[in-house]
Amino acid sequence: MFGGPVDLSFKNISKLTDAWTEEPRSSLRPVKRNSENKYLCCSLRLSNNNITDLLDLERTVSHFLAEPARLAWLDLSFNKITHIDQILCRLHELRVLYLHGNNIHILSEVERLGELQHLHSITLHGNPIETNKTYRNRVICALPRLKSMDFSAVTSQERVLAKMRHRSRTRSEDNRQ
Repeated sequence: MFGGPVDLSFKNISKLTDAWTEEPRSSLRPVKRNSENKYLCCSLRLSNNNITDLLDLERTVSHFLAEPARLAWLDLSFNKITHIDQILCRLHELRVLYLHGNNIHILSEVERLGELQHLHSITLHGNPIETNKTYRNRVICALPRLKSMDFSAVTSQERVLAKMRHRSRTRSEDNRQ
């Protein structure tokens, strides 16, 4: 179950359903298939394509993986994704999520990913949200279980600052009400 990823990168995919007709790229670590011709792995690479939305993500994962509920690593980097879709939160076993090099504008959408109890590594650099001066702190605050962000370790000091920021923000929201 731990072979290489199903690699659909550099396939010029615009819609996730387009991926269904593609043959994954071969790699040094071949991925085994089951009797239904589905891949026995828990990682999917859809990077360097032209994907704009994640509408059919669950069906695409199910199309390729023998055990779609066990998807742990998803690479959607270098696409044209503009929003962090709620559909990502249905990937309950997700541990690593690459979203760098997209076109995500709304920093608060990262908070949706807080539902992912196992998510410990995320990449978001190369998106417009990165220009926000509180970018790293807000992501760490929204995803307190992160160990790595943008290929850099999350330090204990950053966690403390994120908690302080969260408490401060919660108090100011309470005061406004």
